[in-house]
Amino acid sequence: MASVSTQHARVLSGMRPTGRLHLGHYHGVLKNWLALQHEYECFFFVADWHALTTHYEDPSLIPISTHEMVIDWLAAGINPGLTTLFVQSHIPEHAELHLLLSMITPLSWLERVPTYKDQQERLKEKDLATYGFLGYPLLQSADILIYKAGLVPVGEDQVAHVELTREVARRFNHLFGRELDFTLKAEEAKRRLGKKNAKLFDGLRRRYQEQGDQEALEVARALLEDQTHLTVSDRERLFGYLEGSGRIILPEPQALLTKASRMPGLDGQKMSKSYNNTIALRDPPAEVERVLRTMPTDPARVRRSDPGEPQRCPVWQFHQVYSDEPTRAWVQEGCLGAGIGCLDCKRPIIDAVLAELLPIQERAREYEAQPDLVRSILNEGCEKARDVARETLDEVRHAMSLMML
Repeated sequence: MASVSTQHARVLSGMRPTGRLHLGHYHGVLKNWLALQHEYECFFFVADWHALTTHYEDPSLIPISTHEMVIDWLAAGINPGLTTLFVQSHIPEHAELHLLLSMITPLSWLERVPTYKDQQERLKEKDLATYGFLGYPLLQSADILIYKAGLVPVGEDQVAHVELTREVARRFNHLFGRELDFTLKAEEAKRRLGKKNAKLFDGLRRRYQEQGDQEALEVARALLEDQTHLTVSDRERLFGYLEGSGRIILPEPQALLTKASRMPGLDGQKMSKSYNNTIALRDPPAEVERVLRTMPTDPARVRRSDPGEPQRCPVWQFHQVYSDEPTRAWVQEGCLGAGIGCLDCKRPIIDAVLAELLPIQERAREYEAQPDLVRSILNEGCEKARDVARETLDEVRHAMSLMML
């Protein structure tokens, strides 16, 4: 298994441009990003090319949807001073790496990705018999590998995509990581560790390669990660030398499993625009209160005096997200004994949602008033992202003998 530095791990995650975001996005993705940006070097991007894989027939809404979505990112607290925010299609290196990886990726690998058939079944009204749709998991792999991302936050349904990326990276390194003078260069890099560390590295390498000692592998990886004076190329060679392969040009990423969003829709289903059951982050407070006051409740409570069952009520799911234990106990007792009405039950939810949205909406208004600032943030992020992407692609081109003479 290829190594990824835990000390300098880079996180990559993206979202298709769907316009203004709702509470499901906030609780399912953005709150996770908010935490990650303080722990890792984060690259967050607008996946506009991915939007074309299923909505290629009408791309006209992508620019405004991108702008609106990024405003919500920033309003939610994503900090461009801590993260790199960019637009996928502004980094052509993604497309070139996708092309180069497509030359070595077996067709069967793409056909077996679970979401390939699932989405075809779910989106029957669309013509998805296209090369772009079949190849979008490989484009995702290119998105990850072009930045040598070590961690990719995903839900359980997306783990297969990260595993495909790992397989593609492994195949690429096997095919193109074999420098003619690899052993010589690896030995030269090892000498730069110093006599003591070089001897330690040799011992750990033997224990792993001869005995399969996983602990020795982890200790050796940590040793290499601590050698800040090594060049990136030397570190990659030593990782490969340690594991008995060639130079690791494209490190294998790890899936960073995220908790499934607990945010329900107004009708108790998953919150989704397609279900028309959302609360947008920038919905006016009066509208938020209206939809919460009128959301369905336990159908058994026809009259105020009828006892209810919280487990059957969509409002209870909101209490699971927003209410503390005493409030939930009050709801349970009041609903089961008909001691409170449905509007009474909804009041703490209305107050909590409005309180959560208040600072987000205040920041959103600031960014709405400064469209040039939003564009500037994206332009700066694109420049930084492209610098990193160019470095990786230069290595890939060199490994594949595609450099200019």
